[in-house]
Amino acid sequence: MNSRLLIIAGSALALAGCPFNSDDNTTTPPQSSPPETETSQMTTYEVTVTNSTSAQPLSPIALLAHDNNYTLFKTGEASSDALEIMAESGDNTGLIDMSSLESVHITASGNGIVPPGSAETLSFDIDLSKAKYLSLGTMLVNTNDAFAGFTQFDLSSVDESITRTFDAEVWDAGTEGNDELAASIPGPAGGGEGFNPTRNDDNRVTIHAGVISQDDGLTTSALLGHHRFDNPGIKVSIKRVN
Repeated sequence: MNSRLLIIAGSALALAGCPFNSDDNTTTPPQSSPPETETSQMTTYEVTVTNSTSAQPLSPIALLAHDNNYTLFKTGEASSDALEIMAESGDNTGLIDMSSLESVHITASGNGIVPPGSAETLSFDIDLSKAKYLSLGTMLVNTNDAFAGFTQFDLSSVDESITRTFDAEVWDAGTEGNDELAASIPGPAGGGEGFNPTRNDDNRVTIHAGVISQDDGLTTSALLGHHRFDNPGIKVSIKRVN
């Protein structure tokens, strides 16, 4: 079923193509381990996403805290259905509903569109003994299927009262050809179709090559020069509050 993204006007450290490197060699606690009340302490984090583009509004942010058995995407592999829907239409519902998966413990959604140059902060509490990894995704809505984000960031690497800031890449979901036609771009530059279940691209996640636009000679493009973007596309700050 096709869907349209309703745009509200006014209102990834570059990844090398794989999940964050992390030491996830977990072991079973010995019998002498601390009581459950100590090992299950909740930790609070604040995640701030800043839109670094000039004319690409970001769809509502999808945030997932999970264990090492989950990845939002893998470079060179096909997108999940939920990721495809988010990358083509900006609808993050399917990703947020993945809280039903055993590996995903916390999900959160942004309040709405994040305009260029603006930022939004999401806060959540997590038990690091159950889930210490973070993944995040958001669509660049004036594109066919571009999304910015990262997967498997190790939250335990952020010390208390310390903020880690890095840039996150723009990815091509590989589910829709980058024709830049108004009919297939759901953002304000096109006002066209959002999600389409037919996959007519190479069906693998890769770093996005960027858009061409009318100004660079693609006469059928709904985009102009200011819609172009360079990687990375968003800035992310992760702060451990306690």
